[in-house]
Amino acid sequence: MILGFSFVGLRGLIAALALSVFVGAVHAVEPALEGLEHGPKARVVEVIDGDTVVLADGLQVRLVGIQAPKLPLGRKNFPTWPLGEEAKSELEEIVQGRDVQLLYGGRPLDRNGRALAHLVVDGEIWVQGEMLERGFARVYTFPDNRALVPELMMRERSAREARRGIWTDVFYALRTPETVGAYIDGYELVEGRVRRVGQSGGRTYLNFRADFKTDFTAVISSRDGRLFEAAGIDPESYEGHVVRIRGWVESLNGPMIEVTHPEQIELVK
Repeated sequence: MILGFSFVGLRGLIAALALSVFVGAVHAVEPALEGLEHGPKARVVEVIDGDTVVLADGLQVRLVGIQAPKLPLGRKNFPTWPLGEEAKSELEEIVQGRDVQLLYGGRPLDRNGRALAHLVVDGEIWVQGEMLERGFARVYTFPDNRALVPELMMRERSAREARRGIWTDVFYALRTPETVGAYIDGYELVEGRVRRVGQSGGRTYLNFRADFKTDFTAVISSRDGRLFEAAGIDPESYEGHVVRIRGWVESLNGPMIEVTHPEQIELVK
């Protein structure tokens, strides 16, 4: 009994020490990672594209918080985005054949059963941050997956200002309220001054030009407005300020981006 107890105790001590070593390594990579929930640890056996990998146990992982240039991946008539193959190669260089720790900061699985996780390689490299720093991804968040946005934005901004990776290609350039109408159905970053904030039909509208019915607008539904309220943000406070909005551009009385959570809007000045 004493021997059995000692073995169990020793095994527990080893596990605790291993966890403390990993947490210390994560802290060295990015302190904010400490607050995420730990998932499994496994080896990457395949890189599908610049933001999706396959683990040795068959689990697909979508690198939550970023969007890399897209590849067709069997989708008919879907064009390869510029630098799509290069982004895949960059991710292969970082993770292929290496052990990764999965960390969750929001919804853990998507509707296709893929894990939505942050990855840390060998306790040393935060993969999302590395892809952003290299300039081969943009920040891409959802209402139920918004962890580490300030850290992600900082990495993206560094690459954009240094014109690394995708930031040399016009396909990923910042748009303006005047030019974004040419990019319907694209995921875009739009920067401009909010001319007026208005409300109608339970929605909040951030208007950027004089003709509110045909010019670029960002729209916040009353449901999504609760996330702004919870964050202590009044959308009306954006009026008169330069902001950067990211999201998919739709056509609804002119180009429009639906804003579902506060992290889609950066206050520039």
